[in-house]
Amino acid sequence: MIKRNKASISKCILHKVGNKFNSTKNAFSEQLIDFDEVSYDLIVPYLLRPFTSVAETYRFNHHSNIELNEINTYSSQLLNDDSNFIEVSRHIVTHLFEQSNSAQIKTGDVIVCMLHDIQYEDYVCDAVGIFKIENKAHFFQTYLENNSYDIIVQKGIATKKVDKGCIILNTADTEGKIVLSVDNNNYDTQYWIKSFLNVKYPDDSNQHTKNYIEMCREFSKDVMQPQFGGQEQSNFLAKTVDFFKENEIINVETFKEDVFEDEDRIQLFEDYKKTYESDHNLVLRNQFDVSEVVLKKQKQKIKTEIKLDTNIQIKLDVDAPDASAEYLERGYDEAKKMHYYKVFFNEEG
Repeated sequence: MIKRNKASISKCILHKVGNKFNSTKNAFSEQLIDFDEVSYDLIVPYLLRPFTSVAETYRFNHHSNIELNEINTYSSQLLNDDSNFIEVSRHIVTHLFEQSNSAQIKTGDVIVCMLHDIQYEDYVCDAVGIFKIENKAHFFQTYLENNSYDIIVQKGIATKKVDKGCIILNTADTEGKIVLSVDNNNYDTQYWIKSFLNVKYPDDSNQHTKNYIEMCREFSKDVMQPQFGGQEQSNFLAKTVDFFKENEIINVETFKEDVFEDEDRIQLFEDYKKTYESDHNLVLRNQFDVSEVVLKKQKQKIKTEIKLDTNIQIKLDVDAPDASAEYLERGYDEAKKMHYYKVFFNEEG
């Protein structure tokens, strides 16, 4: 994530990108945008706000040589010398146009800009920003005519959020330049991240934390719930989150001993982990640092609800791993020939 308190824009241009699949063409601007004070004060937070909550970063990728990655090359040119800013910005839009290989890809406005004083962790650096606006919003415009006010409907860019965007920071680690990306219109997951930017996740604590919690979430859905029921599924997820909260470093062997009570479930987990790694083409580390930012984000995705076929749902608190075992009992009623849950409490909230 970044901080934008002191961020500024020195150069900014807007082009139109078409879709070669639909035979719509690009339209290029000749000059930079000349902001007045009001529009400038709106554009900076509009473009940068989405990145203040982005936890994960990317690095440029290429199957043979990273220097052949187009956006890596163009951003390097601009960060080294932006005297050819307009020309390079057109190349960026042309590259984006070349990725429109289906009717799903939307045309839109593309903003390219030079950013300054972006704070990332302990660094303050310059950056290149590329943003695509795909959706326009209707708004009312009032005007005065013949001493009376009237209203017309116009269509323009809403200032709430960009549809797609990336910031390429002028700072790097051992894996390359640091790239942040957002995509709020995820109709084609390959288009922006894979085809246009061609980036990958770095080998860091953010990715390790994300991979492991996602695997645990899938294990709870594919194995725990079908074999042991919703209560055990929710209990496993709550214990997983609690373990990550209580440990700065995750050791997988310690995790299994803490979360599972018997060897049979540990074996189920290990078997699932191997299959998951193979299916997703990744290797889950046996020990890694916890990313608190990613943990917080992943926790929001975890649903600990027991959904029953009688239109009743029991919602469990993921932050209270012992509550399920202590205050919830599962049983079977012979008279009704139905399962039941018994919930203990002192008073209703």
